[in-house]
Amino acid sequence: MTMVRRNPERRAALLDAAIEVLAAEGARGLTFRAVDQQAGVPVGTASNYFASRDEILRHAGERVYERLVDDAVLAGGLDGPRDAARVAELMHELVDRVAAFPTGFLALLELRLEATRRPELRDLLTRRIRADVEFNVGYHEKAGLPGDGTTVVLLWLALNWLIMERLTLPDLFTGEQRHDLVTALVERLLAGQPALPPA
Repeated sequence: MTMVRRNPERRAALLDAAIEVLAAEGARGLTFRAVDQQAGVPVGTASNYFASRDEILRHAGERVYERLVDDAVLAGGLDGPRDAARVAELMHELVDRVAAFPTGFLALLELRLEATRRPELRDLLTRRIRADVEFNVGYHEKAGLPGDGTTVVLLWLALNWLIMERLTLPDLFTGEQRHDLVTALVERLLAGQPALPPA
């Protein structure tokens, strides 16, 4: 009987390694041995922390979100005027933050593809991503930014695709074009929405 290890730092390092493997090799390349090798740990380490490959897949997606959360950016969203320019600034920060962790986003794409063949993974990702969308809608409303929940969902959908283009086809648009597209997206979605004063 294998004893599951509890060292949280080692577990996080193994999940970080799993993210790198998913991004580089795809879901089919994600094995205990590949994770051990990527993490630079003895063979058998990952299997001491995770009961199955499915468990690594599930927890790798959670780990991506842990690494993407930036409390400073969230707190900063409450600063300044509540207008389209501030929303655009926050959206640019979001795109840059995700693009700075390309393997995380690519790993999530791999997990989504794998989820089409694994109902349990699909259910887990659906719950996790729905919670992320609901958090973003709630944050937007709490911050008093212009636009409603539908606006936030439309921004989320469009920016996800823009980030995918940036990471998978980086030469499709220049950096300036991507920047202008984000700004235009926000301006058009929020056209006519009143600005609010700073909190």
